[in-house]
Amino acid sequence: MADVIELAREIGRQLQAEESYLKLQIARQQSDEDEALQNAIGEFNLKRMAISNEASKPDRSDEKMQELNAELRKAYAQVMSNENWIAYNEAKGVFEAIVNRVTAIITQSAQGEDPDTTDYVPSSCSGSCETCGGCG
Repeated sequence: MADVIELAREIGRQLQAEESYLKLQIARQQSDEDEALQNAIGEFNLKRMAISNEASKPDRSDEKMQELNAELRKAYAQVMSNENWIAYNEAKGVFEAIVNRVTAIITQSAQGEDPDTTDYVPSSCSGSCETCGGCG
């Protein structure tokens, strides 16, 4: 078992040596240091809390809810259009694809699949089981 655990640790080291991992770390740092982005994220979170607070009031105002929702959408748009946020999400997607592939190969191998031929197949699952023909 110690050999398998060491191989898992080696996979971890190899993942952290991946170019996509390094790009993700740089993008994360740039996002963390982007004051405008951090302010936009803070504003978004404040608007979300304000909506939650207003929605929980017994005498909530529909007008106030509409106003807060508009402000929330504006804050969300600010976050989503930030170049550092975009770069971070792109880098995260690339790295997660590698991690998903590695995880799928390990999981499927543990279920008896041939480690040399098994691979990750992205799901087209919509999340609704109503019209689904079945998983996997």
